[in-house]
Amino acid sequence: MRAGLFLGYWPWFTPEEQAEYAVLADRLGLSTVWISEAWGLDAVSVLGSLTALTDQISLGSGLMQIPARQPAATAMAATSLDVLSKGRFKLGLGLSGPQVSEGWYGVPFEKPVTRTREYVEIVRKAMNGEKLTYEGEFWTIPSDPDKGLGLGKPLRLLGRPVQEKVPIYLGAIGPRAVEQVGEIADGWLPFMYSPHNPSILRDPLHRGAEKAGRDPDEIDISAVIPVAVANTVEEAREATRPWLAFYLGAMGAKGKNFYVDLAEKYGVGESARACQEAFLGGDRLGAAAALSDELIDLGTISTTADELADRIAEFEGIGVDEIGAIPCGDAEMKEQTIRQLAAAVA
Repeated sequence: MRAGLFLGYWPWFTPEEQAEYAVLADRLGLSTVWISEAWGLDAVSVLGSLTALTDQISLGSGLMQIPARQPAATAMAATSLDVLSKGRFKLGLGLSGPQVSEGWYGVPFEKPVTRTREYVEIVRKAMNGEKLTYEGEFWTIPSDPDKGLGLGKPLRLLGRPVQEKVPIYLGAIGPRAVEQVGEIADGWLPFMYSPHNPSILRDPLHRGAEKAGRDPDEIDISAVIPVAVANTVEEAREATRPWLAFYLGAMGAKGKNFYVDLAEKYGVGESARACQEAFLGGDRLGAAAALSDELIDLGTISTTADELADRIAEFEGIGVDEIGAIPCGDAEMKEQTIRQLAAAVA
């Protein structure tokens, strides 16, 4: 079992905090620092700065949003980050949700499985050094000669990654999307993957792997989990509430939130819906308060130092390879959580 940090995006973590915790994680021997993007700071810029501040720890995009970039631009960014980090980069990709795709990027959220598959295929071709040609439903490279000037020709990426193969992780929790992870991805970045009922997400992952003739154990699972280590479990739960409430409340519309749907399957839908309703109504404190202890314990690691190793072991027992810990609480609790996490997996 490995432990890394998921340092998200502004405003949850400032760039200064991302740098501080990344350096601390590197010094403590943690495995990966994952940087994400929403509609604030982009992941590529932050990760680029971290290549100069860290020496050993892997650096991952957790995740770069597919509607934000053409696939060839993502291949260039991933190659650049791998070169700058001397072979430490992991490429995490995801569509985000319809609200971000359509409301921020102006990209229709349609046929997500097909779009993701085509995107990954193009990125891999480019990073493999092949001349880039592709004919799909969403991308045609070079572009249609009947449009524009018709002067496009297949090009080859000028640089090459340090790694022979930059691993591609996908963020997914919908059944068909998780199945696709099993089919095409090197790794998986799930949120709310719980030991309480792992088959809900594990079954489609294995189904996809088997469909593609792959061993599901070869897919690296880095579970993104809000983590707080405090003097009491109750204090730790208070620290993780805001993150869980944000995913259940803000990451989707009332009838289209993948995390609320997942909570329903876990049997804690009433609490998740109450949280979402309060959040969408502008009551963030009420949204966090609506989370039941059962839902918090299902979606987070909210614990004491004495019990941390046992909680981590629960995730190891369901096939998780890495805890992508979101350190929660005030600055003192975040640092203490990072140090306790490192000690627990050492």
